[in-house]
Amino acid sequence: MRFDNEEDAITYIFRSMRAKVDATTRAPDDISRSVAPTRRLISLANLLGQHREYVVVTGSKGKGSTSAITAKLLQHLGHTVGLLTSPHMVDWYERIRVNGRMIPAQDFYRILSDLSPYIDQIEASLADGQYFSPQGIFLAIALRWWDEQHVNVAVCEIGRGGRYDDVAVVPNELSLFTPIMLEHVNQLGPTLERIAWHKAGIIKAGGYAYSVPQAPEVLDVLQAEAEAQGTEFAWIAPMDMGEYVGSTPDGILMRLGRYGEMKLSFLGRHQVENATLAVQGAGNVHGRLAGASHQSQEYIDAIRAGLADVRWPGRLQRIDEHPSIWLDGATTVVAARSMLASLDQWLTRPLISIVGTPIDRDYQGVYAVFGAASDAIILTENHISQNVRFPAQDVALAAAHKHNADVSFAPELRQALDLARTKAGTDGTILIGAALPVVAEALQIWHMKFEVI
Repeated sequence: MRFDNEEDAITYIFRSMRAKVDATTRAPDDISRSVAPTRRLISLANLLGQHREYVVVTGSKGKGSTSAITAKLLQHLGHTVGLLTSPHMVDWYERIRVNGRMIPAQDFYRILSDLSPYIDQIEASLADGQYFSPQGIFLAIALRWWDEQHVNVAVCEIGRGGRYDDVAVVPNELSLFTPIMLEHVNQLGPTLERIAWHKAGIIKAGGYAYSVPQAPEVLDVLQAEAEAQGTEFAWIAPMDMGEYVGSTPDGILMRLGRYGEMKLSFLGRHQVENATLAVQGAGNVHGRLAGASHQSQEYIDAIRAGLADVRWPGRLQRIDEHPSIWLDGATTVVAARSMLASLDQWLTRPLISIVGTPIDRDYQGVYAVFGAASDAIILTENHISQNVRFPAQDVALAAAHKHNADVSFAPELRQALDLARTKAGTDGTILIGAALPVVAEALQIWHMKFEVI
């Protein structure tokens, strides 16, 4: 099969899952997901024939940012760096990058066309209830393109969980863990320990694993998995984390050990934690590759330059003025608090918050945070992703009314924005704190493109 347009290509990639999976009744990952089809595709197409270093990143928040920062640091250290992330914001091809540039559409179609005979063969052999994960196909396309681009190190973001995620089949020597909290409880389990067990599945034998500070029960699970795999595990103590120093209009200032005070081109204060983990991870990988010595000024300068250069769309991003409109994927209580704290000096009244929190997050807690700070809340949602579902309208409104007197609902972001503008006027501020599909919708409304990050 040959592909020459996006609609046909994406329909093909998702056809197996869409034919066999009902997102509303989906079984837990350890029952419904299997990486066997992806492993078979990789074997048939010899997609791991070229050696390269792999970094796999998982967690409940910040894994996309951490992946992007790690990749940019390694690029500034002189490497040719692949990056695989999900979801995309505007273009499907954003998921696969080399040195920040997304895969050209024609290369995407060409590689998918070349792989399709193997994919068809594997799909034909699947039993009832089994499906070929789209993540596995995106990974396969990335692996082939990275071979063509002579990538020597790749950073791969897990979509959800880890142990049953197709991205985790790569032979990563390094595993990175951002904060782990209750999320996707229907797929990953109802406890922190069970969710951590899923995410710990990215750890490979004889490798290295780094984590930001975690709840004790999470650290216990990660440590146990590392010991079982003979992997060196280290968690970054709070005293060793980077320190927030101050904010600028286009980033923050942070201080980290021997690198001193430096700029990070993200506005969220919580990004200091992600940057600290990324610096540790990039240093670990670089140590196995040729390049500047860790002790050299050249190495320090590269880290500083990478942190100042990284971009990651939709993360505390200002997308308009008069009124000011800020966008962030704030779907947890911690993220909502961080969004408000990070923007404190730029917030003007009236402050209107557009909130789109999925049902599998603490949406009531998020409503409480935004409700206490805002003059009005507008709840919204979308149905771009079948994996992201929102509370029923009446349930959401009742929960939000506990924390703010002026609460309304708009079924689409454009309607929410129209209502928010009438409330904010030209001098106020509009915050969009929402799930990534809503963030992506906002970027598409503003016709933004991210061919290079």
